[in-house]
Amino acid sequence: MTPELDLIGMVTSDLARSVAFYRRLGIDIPPGAEREPHVEVRLPGGLRLAWDDVATIRSFDPDWTPPVGGSRTALAFRCAGPAEVDRWYAELTAAGGHGHRPPWDAVWGQRYAVVHDPDGNAVDLFAPLPTPES
Repeated sequence: MTPELDLIGMVTSDLARSVAFYRRLGIDIPPGAEREPHVEVRLPGGLRLAWDDVATIRSFDPDWTPPVGGSRTALAFRCAGPAEVDRWYAELTAAGGHGHRPPWDAVWGQRYAVVHDPDGNAVDLFAPLPTPES
């Protein structure tokens, strides 16, 4: 049997801000979770998403240091349509998210935008562009 992807974990310097950011994106995170050092939720389909504060990570990896430079991981959220990409980008940046790439029509046929979460992780927003009618 091969290993099965079961959990995506992220380290956060401000767990409450991260939880608020991902709640805004519709992830069902239990009330009060932002006061815990570890937060974990099961997504539709069974995959789990988790956040740990820096102190939790350093409790078992005392030499852990945050990465420098650009993010190496992105969580991509499919939106209902191209206008929703624009709406979500505007909402997340108005709420304090760092807008990295404003919405654009990508050559691969999607409306696309990139916002950074409170820890600088890339959060991609996308929706298929309408296809030209023949």
